[in-house]
Amino acid sequence: MPKFMTKSLLILIASASSTCVFADSPKEQIHYLEQSRATAHEFMQSLGRKLKSLLETADKENAFIVCKQIAPAMAADYSKDGWIVKRVSLKSRNKSMGVPDTWERRELEGFDRHHLSGEPTDELEMSAIVDEVDGLWFRYLKAIPTQPMCLQCHGKAEDIPDGVKTILAHEYPNDDAINYSVGEIRGAISIKRQIFAHE
Repeated sequence: MPKFMTKSLLILIASASSTCVFADSPKEQIHYLEQSRATAHEFMQSLGRKLKSLLETADKENAFIVCKQIAPAMAADYSKDGWIVKRVSLKSRNKSMGVPDTWERRELEGFDRHHLSGEPTDELEMSAIVDEVDGLWFRYLKAIPTQPMCLQCHGKAEDIPDGVKTILAHEYPNDDAINYSVGEIRGAISIKRQIFAHE
C-alpha cells in the first residue's frame, strides 16, 4: 500500500470517528472508498481506450473531442445515486468545469509534491470526510498521471501537432493545460457523496 493511501485511510477513519453522530459508520465509509476507487479506475480505463482508439483510427485533430465531449458525458453518467464525479486540474483547459475547489486544490498540490519526491503517480489518491457549507461529504481524489499519448494535446510545443495547436487555440483561447511531461500530474478524478446535510 503506498504511503499516500495509508495516510488517506487514517484520515478517513479518524474523520468518521469524530463525526459519528452525523456520518455513516466507518465500515460504510470504507465501502464508499472502495466504490470510488472502482469508479475512478473504470472511468480512466474507458476514457483511455476511447482516446487510444481515436488516435489510431482518426486524425489526431479529432482526438480532442474525447476530453471535450466524451469525458464530461461520462462524468455525468457516473454522477448518479447521490454521487458527483468530475475531472479537475491545477492547469485546467475548460474553465467552466475543470477548476478545483479548495479541498481539491490542496490535495492536487499535495499530489505534485509527492510526484516531485519520486512516488509513483499512478498510486496517488486521497480520501476524507470534509465539512462543507451544506453538510458533511465523503471526498475522494485519484491522480491522473500524464501518459505519452496525452502529450499530443497537453505536451510542450514540440509535442503538439500544428493542426491540434490550431484547434486548441480556437476552442480554448485561455488554455493552461499544456507543457506537461510524462508522469506529471495532469489532474485528478474527483468523487464526492454527501453523508449529512446541515440544516
